[in-house]
Amino acid sequence: QVQLVESGGGLVQPGGSLRLSCVVSGLKLDYYAIGWFRQAPGKEREGVSCISWNEGSASYADSVKGRFTISRDNAKNTVYLQMNSLNPEDTAVYYCAADSIPLTQCTTHATPYDNWGQGTQVTVSS
Repeated sequence: QVQLVESGGGLVQPGGSLRLSCVVSGLKLDYYAIGWFRQAPGKEREGVSCISWNEGSASYADSVKGRFTISRDNAKNTVYLQMNSLNPEDTAVYYCAADSIPLTQCTTHATPYDNWGQGTQVTVSS
């Protein structure tokens, strides 16, 4: 059974930083692209970032480029999302997801992802 568990969310002031973690079990992380998504109250889910199975590519939403960095440590079965220069518009529940097909490049569109975590809340407020 594939399981993804996010952690690292919390309350941070504008301009602050957080690092989210996504621990994956039940599949060999090395072979799968992982995406980070977020959903704010009253808004549609948004693809934030993704990283391909071989770290050959990473993608970011325009709204987070230059501020967020995605990385992976396959030995620890963990994918990270480092978030810097946070602003109130980044407030949302953040989810990680695993692609359903191995050995693919990643996308920030939700369609290919069929395994999702439960989410972690990020709140940016003074």
